[in-house]
Amino acid sequence: MITEDEIKHTLQSVKYPGYNRDIVSFGLIKAIEIRGTSAVVRIGLTTPSKEVAAQIKTESEKALQGLSSIKDVRVDVEQPAGTPTAGGAQPSPFSQQSRIPGLKRIIAVASGKGGVGKSTVSVNLAGALKHLGATIGLLDCDIYGPSIPLMMGVHQKPTVTEDEKMVPPLAHGVKVLSMGLLLEGDQPVIWRGPMIMKTIQQFFHAVEWGELDVLLVDLPPGTGDAQLSLCQTVPLDGGVIVTTPQEASLGVVRKGIAMFQKVNVPILGLVENMSYFTTPNGERVEIFGHGGGRAEAARQSIPFLGEVPIFTEIREGGDKGVPVVMSAPKSAAGSAFLKIAEALVANQS
Repeated sequence: MITEDEIKHTLQSVKYPGYNRDIVSFGLIKAIEIRGTSAVVRIGLTTPSKEVAAQIKTESEKALQGLSSIKDVRVDVEQPAGTPTAGGAQPSPFSQQSRIPGLKRIIAVASGKGGVGKSTVSVNLAGALKHLGATIGLLDCDIYGPSIPLMMGVHQKPTVTEDEKMVPPLAHGVKVLSMGLLLEGDQPVIWRGPMIMKTIQQFFHAVEWGELDVLLVDLPPGTGDAQLSLCQTVPLDGGVIVTTPQEASLGVVRKGIAMFQKVNVPILGLVENMSYFTTPNGERVEIFGHGGGRAEAARQSIPFLGEVPIFTEIREGGDKGVPVVMSAPKSAAGSAFLKIAEALVANQS
């Protein structure tokens, strides 16, 4: 018997007209009903274009009819009332995307899974770029589990301007904004997707970021609502992928890379975190294996920005709210992040 997952997997071959991203990753599949060998798929569009609807319906039905386990399939496409864009142009899921004045570059830091030290890399990369002379902002888009305030040692709430825009507080010379600065204590965030999208939009359009060379965006793990909302809100100048050496991490990192590629966001490089550990007697121990990140970057034809060994100082800096690259930039731990920042800058020049 056919399953919803099999239907969604099949519909990933159907691209949104004019884009190389599929209708499933755009979140357009609203409902799937299966009765024996029959299936009904409901697709919801945000555009009133009849041409777009007709193409998606035709291609979806054709794809599903190729499944031997389905004998009867119907695809219903729902659209908002309205007039298609003049000249026959096709509104896209990115039609609301807009540049933010003052932000020269917006770079997302992402990972396929949790536990790889992505936020640790984000705060130290922000500090390293600041050390290299850039004006930096750091936006924590992990709505459910914000950790940037702790790692940056900032706890004061943003102030508000006369035109009701939030002003991010400064930490070590970096402008920082996070949901964690807007909550009381351990208050949890229990939201569905639409609230996530609205919040991320406000993090850009309702915030006075000022003039920044780079705004780093620390994304939550995976390829869900926050990632899609970010891509729909602002045009990203690139993405940095964080992984650990072992295959369990690299396997899901490939999904993160594929996500950026589907929405035409250039991959600026891959960082291998927790590469190895050096014992007090100088022995090198590769706890998670070694070299997987470099090999994957070569396989994907993307830049390898560098590796970060396991240093106690990195963990201590995050716990104290003073990233190691800010407290000890010339130490072995601090130098690792500075080299990554230098490689990132070199790749953009």
